[in-house]
Amino acid sequence: MKSSKVIQGGTVVTSGSITVADIRIEDGVITAIGSQLDTTGAETVDAAGLYVFPGGIDPHTHLDMPFGGTVTADDFESGTIAAAFGGTTTVIDFCLTERGKPLTDAISTWHAKADGKAVIDYGFHLMVAEAGEAVLAELPTIIEQEGITSLKVFMAYKNVFQADDGTLFRTLQLAREEGALVMVHAENGDVIDRLIEEALENGQTEPIYHALTRPPQLEGEATGRAAELAGLADAPLYVVHVTCAQAVERIASARSRGLRIYGETCPQYLTLDVTALEGPGFEGAKYVWSPPLREAWHQKALWDALASGTLQTLGSDQCSFNYKGQKELGLGDFSKIPNGGPTIEDRFSILYSEGVAKGRIDLHQFVNIVSTASAKLFGLFPRKGTIAVGSDADLVLFDPAVSRKLSVKDHHLRVDYSAFEGLPLQGEPVSVLVRGEFVIRDREFVGTVGSGKYLKRERFGQSSNILSPHSSASASTGGIRG
Repeated sequence: MKSSKVIQGGTVVTSGSITVADIRIEDGVITAIGSQLDTTGAETVDAAGLYVFPGGIDPHTHLDMPFGGTVTADDFESGTIAAAFGGTTTVIDFCLTERGKPLTDAISTWHAKADGKAVIDYGFHLMVAEAGEAVLAELPTIIEQEGITSLKVFMAYKNVFQADDGTLFRTLQLAREEGALVMVHAENGDVIDRLIEEALENGQTEPIYHALTRPPQLEGEATGRAAELAGLADAPLYVVHVTCAQAVERIASARSRGLRIYGETCPQYLTLDVTALEGPGFEGAKYVWSPPLREAWHQKALWDALASGTLQTLGSDQCSFNYKGQKELGLGDFSKIPNGGPTIEDRFSILYSEGVAKGRIDLHQFVNIVSTASAKLFGLFPRKGTIAVGSDADLVLFDPAVSRKLSVKDHHLRVDYSAFEGLPLQGEPVSVLVRGEFVIRDREFVGTVGSGKYLKRERFGQSSNILSPHSSASASTGGIRG
């Protein structure tokens, strides 16, 4: 039996409102919001001086994921514990499929990875690598029965994950009919493959060549191509981990024509730049992501896109590999460096510190980007993504007065470095509740391993107030309220 709670006197912030209020919680659900609420039979929690935010929703994680001959250092236990410390109460992870095998095999594998380990709630996206009749026949049942209403297509990683344009187009057509949202990793994998071959032939093996063989023009081209195919299919499209001005321009152009194109960026692209790959020795391998870090001037384009609503969400793209023994697999050949980094714990606070505290976005936009927009795009709103009567009591008590610096010695991941070592931040999550129960309390883990629940999600467009492609910053980044 869950205990009743009243969170008292916090500054409650949603994507559309801000007020000092109490929040009453019963059986994991918010039952009342107001002043001086009745506390009979309830535990009281003093939130005076703190912001109370909806729990963060991370729409892009890779936990316990195989890649490049190894497996990520963080699984659904360590990864979701770190996420909770960072203010995230829901993650949506990617099921990677294998060509020629039933999609349900991948889903079963990912359920086994998460079940009994996650400490916060979670859902799955499903990768589509081929669009033969068997796959197309499976998808409607999966969408209905599993509540997996988002499908991922890679336009890069040739000979590993990359699908052809025909597969992308058929997936978009099916998604339109079945109420799913197609997500794309938008880079031109064919050209990248040739540039990598040329670099290695010329003896160019250091980590910096990972970035130089994946130039922003190829991200912009693929983003534009995917948007045009989505328009032709009359289907919505979500572009993951946008890194550069070229991709932002393609998304903005498509949205201005009324196409349902949505975009995500990540904290690393807002704070780090390509010079990190030029670190001493092999240190640059720590910062190998795909798409790669860009020149610093692209950061303004990304921040402006978040503020204007051209981009709607911030995903971590959590995909951590240890520097020792894993990133080092690429010594002497940058193409063999496992791609990804540890970001899940810092996503929420980086957006607040670099965004709100520095005046780039306001509090409502922060909530929208870190939680509400993902809830609406991925079929979780209003159960998740807001603070409202009837919503799950996923709450973050956040102290905006704390000044700190990020460091590997303080994070809760298993990986052996921090991607943001030494980055100064303003603000910190103090306590985090998932469905009314503390997972983090006074900066200590008090949750239960395995308490996280799998989330079946609604079809795209069924969540109320779904984002409009013509939204503006004045409508709280993406035109959504909550």
